[in-house]
Amino acid sequence: MSSTKIFSPKKLRNIAIIAHIDHGKTTMLDSLLRQSNVFRDNEKIPERVMDSNDQEKERGITIFAKHTSVFFEDYKINIIDTPGHSDFSGEVERVLGLVNCVLLLVDAQEGPMPQTRFVLSQALKMGLRPIVVLNKIDRPHANPDRALNLTFDLFVELGANDEQLDFPVAYASGLGGFATINIDDPRVDMRPLFELIIKEVPAPPGSLELPFLMQATTLSYDDFIGRQACGRILEGQIKKGQQISKVDKDGKATQHKIIKIEGYFGLKKIEMEEAGVGDIISISGIPEITIGDTLCAPEHIVQLPPITLAEPTLSIEISVNNGPFVGKDGKHVTMNKIRERLQQERKANISLKIEEVASRDDAVRVCGRGELHLAVLIEAMRREGFEFVLSKPQVILKEVNGEKHEPMEVAHVEVPQDYSGTVIEELSRRKGEMRALSTNEHNITAIEFFIPTRGLMGYRNEFMTVTRGLGILTSIFDCYAPFKGLIPGRTKGALISISMGKATAYSLFGIQERGTLFVGPGDEIYEGMIVGEHNRDNDLIVNVTKGKQLTNVRASGSDENIILTPARRFTLEQAIDFVQDDELVEVTPHNIRLRKRHLTEADRKKKG
Repeated sequence: MSSTKIFSPKKLRNIAIIAHIDHGKTTMLDSLLRQSNVFRDNEKIPERVMDSNDQEKERGITIFAKHTSVFFEDYKINIIDTPGHSDFSGEVERVLGLVNCVLLLVDAQEGPMPQTRFVLSQALKMGLRPIVVLNKIDRPHANPDRALNLTFDLFVELGANDEQLDFPVAYASGLGGFATINIDDPRVDMRPLFELIIKEVPAPPGSLELPFLMQATTLSYDDFIGRQACGRILEGQIKKGQQISKVDKDGKATQHKIIKIEGYFGLKKIEMEEAGVGDIISISGIPEITIGDTLCAPEHIVQLPPITLAEPTLSIEISVNNGPFVGKDGKHVTMNKIRERLQQERKANISLKIEEVASRDDAVRVCGRGELHLAVLIEAMRREGFEFVLSKPQVILKEVNGEKHEPMEVAHVEVPQDYSGTVIEELSRRKGEMRALSTNEHNITAIEFFIPTRGLMGYRNEFMTVTRGLGILTSIFDCYAPFKGLIPGRTKGALISISMGKATAYSLFGIQERGTLFVGPGDEIYEGMIVGEHNRDNDLIVNVTKGKQLTNVRASGSDENIILTPARRFTLEQAIDFVQDDELVEVTPHNIRLRKRHLTEADRKKKG
């Protein structure tokens, strides 16, 4: 079947897959792709084939919405894999505008989870009628009936209408590669799910005969041809080389020539000579296009309602590394290089905001939707050889009717009952309001908090420690609300190095009873670097580079065996979470170090 021909809208289906992190969305797509014969027989297919970005593979999450298409009989099904994490909600909101239905994947053991709520509520508001797929039904502890009841309750809670509540259901296993409509049907292949999609998903509206109309919903960037606008063709058809008009948000129309049209066949982007109504394509040739711009035929100018993007809620300052180890690790260390890279990111990643910092030419402020959203960009930059320092993230405040407002989140916590008291106490101290609490038969307590974004910053590390790694904490932006006042920060001080050199086991052994160490023997240390967390609430200056004074008198048994507790190593998000206002995170391609803003004790006293 030709993947480049124009399909009649009746033969097209556009769907998005939504699910909580780790409910098997990408594995389900693997099965659909394999069984629709888009791969050659001898083609090597990687696992979790849609998560192509390095960080996605490592983190096991989807960060960027991805498009693919599969063919079933004489139908073409365009599928969009959406991010499940609320920090990437900017991607999700726009993507839902491209499709006519969503496939809601629910783990048959766990039921619907907090992160599902956000994307599902968006889909229901847009009037989409979901198909519910209960996944992983071949797992030993799967309980599809319970999962289905909880899903129905969630639909009711989110205000679904009668038609949406009458949703079609399929039972499946992405890993097993089968789907059934009734739980006791034979488990053969994915065909029942394909048939359900063809039957239940409405064909895209529009007519091939009308003048061309499309809205730019997502952007990508190509070094050779510039910005590419991706969207669904709402009316008519388009050919390569055709003249079209771009109408921006102010209603100003400009004419452009289409250089390239790309569609999707399996995972590959393929060049197309022409495309028609209902198809999801990328168009090149309009250099200044932004999300929400209308593309239409020059003789029939139309302006579609603009797409509103969710505002960023967190900002972080990226500045030049001024520490003693600058340039040892990274290739790109100047502010010009950092600025250039951020401007490049801005061309394609429209949900990030990049601003200059008043009265400073060695720093740039980057605003995003959450710590993970910012960490993904920073991690990408360090892998490209950049070196810089980061400040503690700040929430973005708004003024509403002369009153200061801050972002609030709804946090869902699941912990073994024994730890629930500690968590409730700490979240209340951080200005959280408890909204719901329940404990199930397995003694797992589920708690819902309404809490300022500031209250959650820096808490995740502590949460994992107090719950012995058994707790789950997910949060989602809810709204802006009046400022809640001062929130206490980290309760413990830092251990700060007074000298430069290599850490020695001898000196670390003497210091480890004072707190938790972040460095091990042989690590390079400089003055002002944070080498550990103090047991008390004050900062303590320590010397971790001191060697043992050796004498020529040796007594057997006088050298005790040095036993060191392993150093605590931070990931990028943990480091950003840990630092306070007077501290910075130094990021280089191979190291993440914590340091004081002012490296010497004299400077700290002067500025303090």
